[in-house]
Amino acid sequence: MCGITGVFDIREQRTPERERLHRMNESQHHRGPDEGDLHIEPGVGFGHRRLSVIDIATGQQPIFNDDKTVALVFNGEVYNYLELMDELRGHGYVFRTKSDSEAIVRAWEHWGEDCVHHLRGMFAFMVHDRRRDCLFMARDRMGVKPLHYAVTEDGWLLFGSELKSIVAHGGLRQEIDPRAIEAYFALGYVPDPWTIYKHAKKLAPGHRLLVKRGQPVGEPQRYWDVKFTLDAKIDEVEAAEEMRRRLSESVKLRLKAEVPLGAFLSGGVDSSAVVAAMAQLDSQPVNTCSIGFDDPKFNETEFAKMVADRYKTNHRVEVVGSDDFGLVDTLAHLYDEPYADSSAIPTYRVCELARKHVTVALSGDGGDETFGGYRRYKMHMMEERMRSAFPLAVRRGVFGPLAKLYPKADWAPRVFRAKTTFQAIARSSVDAYFNTMGLVRDPMREQLFSSKLKRELQGWNAIEIFHDHARRAGTDDPLALIQYIDLHTYLPGDINTKVDRASMAHSLEVREPLMDHPLVEWSATLPSSLKLRGQEGKYFFKKAMEPMLPHDVLYRPKMGFSVPLARWLRGPLREATRNALQRGALAQTGWFEPSTIARMLDQHERGALDHSQPLWVLLMFDAFLRNAGLGASSERVNGQRAA
Repeated sequence: MCGITGVFDIREQRTPERERLHRMNESQHHRGPDEGDLHIEPGVGFGHRRLSVIDIATGQQPIFNDDKTVALVFNGEVYNYLELMDELRGHGYVFRTKSDSEAIVRAWEHWGEDCVHHLRGMFAFMVHDRRRDCLFMARDRMGVKPLHYAVTEDGWLLFGSELKSIVAHGGLRQEIDPRAIEAYFALGYVPDPWTIYKHAKKLAPGHRLLVKRGQPVGEPQRYWDVKFTLDAKIDEVEAAEEMRRRLSESVKLRLKAEVPLGAFLSGGVDSSAVVAAMAQLDSQPVNTCSIGFDDPKFNETEFAKMVADRYKTNHRVEVVGSDDFGLVDTLAHLYDEPYADSSAIPTYRVCELARKHVTVALSGDGGDETFGGYRRYKMHMMEERMRSAFPLAVRRGVFGPLAKLYPKADWAPRVFRAKTTFQAIARSSVDAYFNTMGLVRDPMREQLFSSKLKRELQGWNAIEIFHDHARRAGTDDPLALIQYIDLHTYLPGDINTKVDRASMAHSLEVREPLMDHPLVEWSATLPSSLKLRGQEGKYFFKKAMEPMLPHDVLYRPKMGFSVPLARWLRGPLREATRNALQRGALAQTGWFEPSTIARMLDQHERGALDHSQPLWVLLMFDAFLRNAGLGASSERVNGQRAA
């Protein structure tokens, strides 16, 4: 695991400046504190920071082929590299190392751009081929590992694991993209392939890009997508047996390491299943870690302890105070662009705890998207039954007005909070799911955005992102459709981004057995009735785990990795939030209506309405502006002065 960066001259063969490349590389030192190196030749420069996990002795990068006409920098793990090496030896290739990096080099030599089809794992890599005078980049299918790139006005292609490495070059115009603002306020993150900057992009999951010198940089090519066929002829007993077999295989692939290895154990179904599989594959006790909260409403450690006790793991728990909000500016630095998932705070803490004891940790991320586990899926399917009962015109005419008339009753018991349900029934399936996923929904964004920002948006709405993915989904099944959307938006844009930056901040490698692409492909062949049955999400997955996990872990209500935002913003963060939003960098952009922000602050502080989500989204946008040096100096949220 590591950080990669570099430059490629798309016009000529100018020699890159070593000082710039060094600066880009060192901006990602946290991703690879063990070793770092640069490679510079006419027209190209590569930088690499290494976190040594596999082939510690000979796995240094950049790595080359025999005559040094092919160079590679690579971030991630290719789990089938030993099998891949054996296959390539059969084609006459000789290996000098035991590293998966060299396996990619040989795969490129043999298959060229199609090498990606032979890789199983999480990866982002760049290959420079001097003979073909080209640069090739690729990102893994599920978007576990990040890759950013940009083209400067003077013809340099820049790339890096994190956006900060591209900014460190100094040639990127840090012009904010208004569409990225709209997408961020709608979803809480900037989705692929955009970044917050108009002139930089993320390479989307399952995509590759070939750049030839002397030619314009074209659009990336999709090399993989998940197909929800739902056509497997299998009953729940067979599905459960196959699930256990595939989980064991996926976990076993991810146990290869020459450094201490463990797992996150939250007490939820997914991380518990991964730990159970690890314990059955290794005679040594598994190293597990959990973060607890001093507020019992957010604490799952008792369920984690059930699993730890059952499998006699080396279990470590740390309790985080419920007022652990001092990371706001740290997060802004880590994520490089606006990012509003508040669970980044406990994720940062659990990575911090894990790194004290291990260098590699397995996680349960991806299980909800793959197996149908989110609570919102159940609600969406209930609403879908209502939507299917009446034509769209009727629903708009009846439920649309009800949604407008019904008050936003945050104070009421959940059963009486019908406004969102009415809104959902009045919409199409995709529009309704977008509304469900919204952090700052359409009516609030309409009030919040200034006329200046609206002019720059020219009527564009982030809902188009969901429609674009829905058109490619190839399924009319309502559950499969929203799973497909999540696998292309929420999973890579929110979950994988959160875990990558939080873990790499502590030089910790996180591996993801439930995002193994053959497992995801297989799950997509299963009927939706095996995933969501009645009110039970992840139905067949839980059935599969019944012999391996306590009933209370499998069938308790889902809690999630939450923090008490509403209380923070009414209490200890109240003044800092008001100062940031009314007098800080955000207030000076001219993109937001001051009167709307003032009203939201007042209503939230009085307890009249819960505006914690939109206020947090605003607060993290202000923190981004300050961290990027794009706003006025103001008080940091943790009390320190801004640089």
